[in-house]
Amino acid sequence: MTKKVLAIDFGASSGRAIVGIFDGERVSLEEIHRFSNDPVILGGTMYWDVLRLFHEIKQSLIKAKPYDVESVAIDTWGVDFGLIDKDGRLIDNPVHYRDARTNGMLDEAFKLIPKDNFYNATGNQFMEINTAFQLLSLVKNRPELLERADKMLLMPDLFSYFLTGEKKAERSIASTTQLFDQNTKDWSRETVKALGINEEILPEITESGSVIGTLSKELCEELDIKPIKVIAVCGHDTQSALVAAPAKEKDFAFLSSGTWSLLGTELDEPIINDRSLALNVTNEQGYAGKTSFLKNIIGLWLIQESRRQWIREGREYSFMELETLAKEAEPFKCFIDPDAPEFTPSGNIPKRIREYCEKSGQYVPQTVGEIMRCIYESLALKYKAAISELEECTGKKFETLYMIGGGTKDKFLSALTANSCGITVSSGPVEATAMGNVLIQLMAQGEVRDLSHAREIVRASEKISYFEPENTDEWERAYEKYIAVIDN
Repeated sequence: MTKKVLAIDFGASSGRAIVGIFDGERVSLEEIHRFSNDPVILGGTMYWDVLRLFHEIKQSLIKAKPYDVESVAIDTWGVDFGLIDKDGRLIDNPVHYRDARTNGMLDEAFKLIPKDNFYNATGNQFMEINTAFQLLSLVKNRPELLERADKMLLMPDLFSYFLTGEKKAERSIASTTQLFDQNTKDWSRETVKALGINEEILPEITESGSVIGTLSKELCEELDIKPIKVIAVCGHDTQSALVAAPAKEKDFAFLSSGTWSLLGTELDEPIINDRSLALNVTNEQGYAGKTSFLKNIIGLWLIQESRRQWIREGREYSFMELETLAKEAEPFKCFIDPDAPEFTPSGNIPKRIREYCEKSGQYVPQTVGEIMRCIYESLALKYKAAISELEECTGKKFETLYMIGGGTKDKFLSALTANSCGITVSSGPVEATAMGNVLIQLMAQGEVRDLSHAREIVRASEKISYFEPENTDEWERAYEKYIAVIDN
């Protein structure tokens, strides 16, 4: 008997609602709604337009009515949150992780808790965008908001609360906060206390794949829909995507490619030691008690934001045109560190790339194609560095990199990644996050046995492309130049 579920997948720049249809052997995905996710800058603060996004969730539920879906689940980006007061109301619009309010908060945090202790508890990569530092900025600058707060709900949990009235924290999204203890699998009381955060605002943690509740009576009456189940899939989109990695082997590397690139491996237990701290590798909770040991790398943001800049200048390039211009440009002329802090904020990325190259004594790219080539090659080389760090920390040797997510539509990047890393790249599925979301819902309802079975279904359902490494000697020489540039 065919089973149908609704996956609502929010990325940092767009969202989509997809109906997953399972016939017992394969899953097919049917997109029923797509919308942009545009931040709003007001009074010097960058917000998520959360009311608009919830409107899009409602539209998704209405459009899913003809499919008679049995459940719905939401995944989003990590770290951001909303505060709910004691009367159940949203106190303020959730603030975007690219907002400047966390500037300097890493240093402030290390005055309160030693860096080693911080990492040993949470196992998270230190990034100022993390929830811990967003909350610390409120402790220092807007304590009145925290005094009014009853619960802090991360984005997928916030939307699930809007749907059901239940205030829960799903485990994978909780583990992005730098407030989650990787050893106890609960909130890190020591860290929360040291940062001056009231632990009462942290909700109960629930397992990935558990039922949160059902759609509220009020919502069902408003939309004229039935009260279907709301399931907590892996709320962090990366962890939902990882469920759809078509790997057969136990030890594999993955690259979830989108606005961010998340490159890692799946482990049974976290790795938290001096070397992983020095390399700033993160541990996140995945499905079925797995740990994702990974690096957060700025990804297609560099291309997306460069395109937006060129559009502002009156040059309307499509992504395909930008890819073509990159292919036509001369290789290995200049490199950037994609994770350099100047590339995180929105704005004129092409100008910042030229300034970076000039400061580092390299050729300064002049044309759109040269800037795009610099971005592509720098990302591919960054991936090589990240794989090397993962292999060093885990003692494993990876033969295949499973590239999943929207970035797999860019075949040029997949090919360059294979060349740079010197390993086979498996590319697909494109809608890995939605596929993983659907599969976790099906596992929660007993339709799919386990994680291994889920990945077997992905292999049966999706067409996967493979890229073999070429010109590896040239890429090794380029890597030496790249390391010299970013270490300068």
